[in-house]
Amino acid sequence: MRLHKHWKGIALFLFPVVALYAAYFVYPLGFVLYTSFVKWNGIVDMEFIGLKNYAGLLANRTFRVSIRNNFIWAASLGFVQVPLAAVVAMILARRPRGWRVLRTIYFIPNVISWVAIAMMWSAIYNAEFGLLNTFLEKVGLGGFARNWLGEIETALPAIIFQQVIYIGYFMIIILASLMGIPESLYEAAEIDGATVLQQERHITLPITRGILATAITLAMAYGLRHFEATYLLTNGGPANSTSVLGIVLYKRMSNLDYGEASATGVTLIGLGVLIILIIRNTLGRRDPASEITQ
Repeated sequence: MRLHKHWKGIALFLFPVVALYAAYFVYPLGFVLYTSFVKWNGIVDMEFIGLKNYAGLLANRTFRVSIRNNFIWAASLGFVQVPLAAVVAMILARRPRGWRVLRTIYFIPNVISWVAIAMMWSAIYNAEFGLLNTFLEKVGLGGFARNWLGEIETALPAIIFQQVIYIGYFMIIILASLMGIPESLYEAAEIDGATVLQQERHITLPITRGILATAITLAMAYGLRHFEATYLLTNGGPANSTSVLGIVLYKRMSNLDYGEASATGVTLIGLGVLIILIIRNTLGRRDPASEITQ
C-alpha cells in the first residue's frame, strides 16, 4: 500500500485532534468500561469482580424501572417532541404573518437554563398553590386537581410533558432544512391540483426524511441521558417511579460505589448506541434533500 506523498503533513495536522480525542474520549471510555468490572470506592485499591456489578444492578428493581423510564423518555422526545417540532416548522415554512416572531418565541426556552425551567414547573405543579391546580379550580374542574409530582400515576407524565412542549431546538433544525426545498416543486404540485396536506405528505416529508432521522436520533439520545428535570422535580420519586439511569449513576457515585456507577454508565452508553443504530438503519439510509441540492 502506497502512502500519500504528503502523509507527514497530514499526520501533523491530525495529531492534535487525535490526541485530544484519545485523551478526552477513548481513555475515559476505556476507564469506565474497566471500572465497571471492579469493586472500588475511589480510595482503596480496585478489586476485580467480573460481572457482579451488572448482576447486582439487574437484580435491583429501581435499576430496571430506570431502564424502562429511559426508553419512555427516548420515545417521548423522539416520537412526540420531534413530530410536534416538524408540524410547527412546516407551518412556519409557509411564511404566515408574523412567522419570524413565532420562530423566535418558540426558540427562546432553549436559551434559558433548564434548571430555571424545572423550578418554574415545580411551582406550576405545586399541589397546594400551584398554577395548574388553581386554574382547574377556577374553571370548575377542581376534582381533577392532583399532587402532580407526588403521585405515581402522574409524576412521570408531568415531568415528560414539561420537556416535550419545548420544541424550539428541533423546530429550527427542521425549518432550516425546509427552507432549502425549491419552491418550484410546490408550484408544480399546486398546478397539478395538490392540496397543502398532499404537498407536505408527498414532497416535504420524503425530502426531509434525512433531517427528521437526525432530529429523532438526537432527541432520543437526549432522552436516554435525561437527568436534570427529574432530579430537580422528584429526585426519582415517588417510590422511584420516575428514576432514570442518570439518577441511578449519580446516587451510586454519591455512595462511593464507583464500580456500579461505571456499570450504569456502560449500560447507558450501550442503550444509546443500540437506539442510534436502529434509527439510522431504519430512517437514515439516504437523504433525498442532499440529492436535490446537488
